[in-house]
Amino acid sequence: MWRSPEPRFDVASAICQGGRDYQEDAIVTDFPFGSDSGVVVLADGMGGHAAGDVASKIVVTEVYSELKFQSANFTDFEMEIPQFLTAAAVNANNCVRQHVKENPDTRGMGATLVSLVLIENRMFWMSVGDSPLYHFRGGKLKQLNEDHSMAPQIDFMVKSGLLDPIAGKNHPDRNCLTSVILGERVAKSDCPRTPFELQVGDIVVVSSDGLQYLEEPHIQKILHRYRRRKSAEIAGYLLEAIEALADPDQDNCTFSVIKLNHNKPVIRAIRAKPVGHIETHTSTITRVVKQEDFANDDRIVAEDAAMYRGTVDPAQRGKLPPAIKEVRPVKSVGPRDDMNTRTQEVDEAAPPAKIAAGGK
Repeated sequence: MWRSPEPRFDVASAICQGGRDYQEDAIVTDFPFGSDSGVVVLADGMGGHAAGDVASKIVVTEVYSELKFQSANFTDFEMEIPQFLTAAAVNANNCVRQHVKENPDTRGMGATLVSLVLIENRMFWMSVGDSPLYHFRGGKLKQLNEDHSMAPQIDFMVKSGLLDPIAGKNHPDRNCLTSVILGERVAKSDCPRTPFELQVGDIVVVSSDGLQYLEEPHIQKILHRYRRRKSAEIAGYLLEAIEALADPDQDNCTFSVIKLNHNKPVIRAIRAKPVGHIETHTSTITRVVKQEDFANDDRIVAEDAAMYRGTVDPAQRGKLPPAIKEVRPVKSVGPRDDMNTRTQEVDEAAPPAKIAAGGK
């Protein structure tokens, strides 16, 4: 029995609104079956600010479109992927600036960003803000990207004995961002030049900070327990855990679970077509024609039929008078009815007797 080959990446995404009035997270994943690369882009709109949902959609749309445009270059220009990620983030920031300029009432809107590009078993990322990128291997969960918020500084104060652990956990400034895409200068970004190498069985979770309502040991426990399940099942268990918390202040939660199924050699890499390249080996060529090219279709068909029957010399092709058809009103054969004038399609070259019975 034929069995579908296992894809390199097993990917599933989930999104929930939590206890918020609006959904301000946005995510897009693109892992075509048959390709050895994939893209994830996630943005978390700034809660409590004007048009946070609009900001997240702008960021995701602009970053994804830029990465998709460059996707055919990932294989041949792998070490330039960090530049692609950075350029995409800059473009998104410019688009947010332009939107705020055209809509002054949205001033203050912003979004975090986590964008991933995976090539075989190598992972590049770009992040701005506090949306975490988790990596699970051997029963251990680790956050790979930097947290651009006050949380790391507050945790450092707790470890140094300068702040009570309970006070640090509930500190009102924990979620204050130190860097975000606002359409202004981005204070910090995290974009390593060298890729992170994955192993078969690794699990990657890219998420908004809404997932952090679960403690990291809890997330680690879920990933370890269901590590052999499909990504969709793992995503479902994470959502169940969030719903079980029943926290009335639960933030929007959006995440994508990625598993590396295998690391077999690439059979045929997808590459960009060289500039100026012209296809010469294909038998079918797609071309664009003008609408007026169809004006003499009837004449062309008639000529082809006549040449097939042998009644027209091929040398006369294109010199025959056009067979023009028109629609004209004709008299009814039956009783006169001024309100019911019939029409029929006739050939201009046809004798009058064939136009209509009794016609002039």
